[in-house]
Amino acid sequence: MYNKLYDSDLELWIEQTIQQLQNREFVSLDVEHLIQELVDLGKSQENTLKSNLKILLAHLLKLKIQHDAPDMMKTSWYGSVVEHRQRVLDNLADTPSLKGFLVEAVEKAYPDGRKLAIKESKFAKLGVRLPEESEYPIICPFQIEEILDEDFYGD
Repeated sequence: MYNKLYDSDLELWIEQTIQQLQNREFVSLDVEHLIQELVDLGKSQENTLKSNLKILLAHLLKLKIQHDAPDMMKTSWYGSVVEHRQRVLDNLADTPSLKGFLVEAVEKAYPDGRKLAIKESKFAKLGVRLPEESEYPIICPFQIEEILDEDFYGD
């Protein structure tokens, strides 16, 4: 059964679906769209984890590769590492089943994190060494334990 409300007002559809579930009106549920929303929710959790890992890995890489950058630049990267590592840890705490996806998430996030680190390094000001692209490893140089270790900064 096709539900027009789903296409015209998603928020109202969600409210209606919650009400139907609370009232145990299972027969009137829009099951197909409910399944799709639950699948999308799972993908959203994985995408959030990968997004936070991408930024975390990019800044860990910059700290590793651009260790000779001025402290002012590195301070920003340290702050980003702290923030995005905490987001990753929160993702894993809120959704423990994501731990089984963590290795794959790092493998998927690293190439984008590497690309981001390379692009951001090109914004370096005069006098700051611009690393060669080849200095950024193709394979993630960090172990999962290091990525999650609140005292590890790649440098």
